[in-house]
Amino acid sequence: MKKTVETITARQRRAKRRYFTAVLTLALCAAMTCPAFAAGSDPLTIVNNLSDFIFSIIKAVGVIVLGWGIVQVGMSIQSHDASQRTQGFLCLFGGLMIAFAKEILTTIGAL
Repeated sequence: MKKTVETITARQRRAKRRYFTAVLTLALCAAMTCPAFAAGSDPLTIVNNLSDFIFSIIKAVGVIVLGWGIVQVGMSIQSHDASQRTQGFLCLFGGLMIAFAKEILTTIGAL
């Protein structure tokens, strides 16, 4: 009787290696989980705090745009440039709208 030698092809080795890697990864993910306990406070306060933070960033951007609009209007008055003046006023009013976006949305009832 002839002895048969079972050889594993390269494709089977790669498949086996991927399988063991996936099993090991899942086992490590399951073993290294840590519980996350939520705070005892109301979840809406966290959402409101995030909303306030985002609107404060938006307000800061609006103030920067407003300042740039004021600079443009001043430079247009100095150089007597009508097109730069209109751009400056548009930038100024856009900055005002961005800076007071939360108050505007609250007034119209969207927030």
